[in-house]
Amino acid sequence: MAKMVLLAAFVSLAGTDLSDYARKADLSVEVEDKDVTTYASLGWKEVRGGLKSGELGLEFLQDTAAGKIDALMWPLLGTVVPFVARLDNAPASTSNPQYSGNVLIKGWNPIEGSVGDEASVSVSYPTSGAVARATT
Repeated sequence: MAKMVLLAAFVSLAGTDLSDYARKADLSVEVEDKDVTTYASLGWKEVRGGLKSGELGLEFLQDTAAGKIDALMWPLLGTVVPFVARLDNAPASTSNPQYSGNVLIKGWNPIEGSVGDEASVSVSYPTSGAVARATT
């Protein structure tokens, strides 16, 4: 079985490569389960898949200098933007699939942490529309 250590993941929002700021990325997708149990189910619950949804979680090291992460993210607040994520910053391939779609930038935490902590920002954005997986 192959093993992998994340060393150089790729993440972009709104066409901007933010990998230099990101230190954690989580992409999750799921399908609602809809109960379609009837008397004919003979006492067993039956389910079918409903609506699909996803969420992109990111943790960035904060930088408030001109043109850096804070200045890039602030104007995106409240907008739906494209995202791209890969396990490695190499081009998409069968061993490095690319996940893409759109997310709603629903929040930004410009100040987060305690005394002595590194300045970081943790965010979670819902997907808007389909999430695609590509290998080329």
